[in-house]
Amino acid sequence: MKNDFRYMVQYIGPDPLRSLHEAVQTLRREPSSVPEASRTAKLLAQGRARMARKVGEEAIEVAIEAMRGDRGALVMEAADLLYNLVVLLADFDIAPDEILAELRRRELAFGIAEKLPKSEEPINGPAAECGNGSTNGVAANSPKPGPAKRCKR
Repeated sequence: MKNDFRYMVQYIGPDPLRSLHEAVQTLRREPSSVPEASRTAKLLAQGRARMARKVGEEAIEVAIEAMRGDRGALVMEAADLLYNLVVLLADFDIAPDEILAELRRRELAFGIAEKLPKSEEPINGPAAECGNGSTNGVAANSPKPGPAKRCKR
């Protein structure tokens, strides 16, 4: 793979995912203070089912742009996907840091932050509590996280 530094951009500033999450939480706490034209407030008012559909629609658009090979459009659609995902997660009171912690847990368990294998049992980690009482993914006397397991719901 060729390293092409022409396209590398470093973002400097506040974390936009955390900022969006905090803004959504504010909208949820103080809906009367929201500007009428707020797209985020409108999305929240439409409910979780609509938010979930928007995440799905944006994911499809990301896939389409990736298949087309349009880098600029892919960046734009990926930003839309992240926006809609953060709004949905915020409505569940899930902060971006929780998602990053789950990726880190997977990295520690597997050596890379990868998608969990489909054949695994329910997760013992913080991202999915399956009623087994464990919430941290680490065995009582184990220095490392145990194998990640997927919840079957």
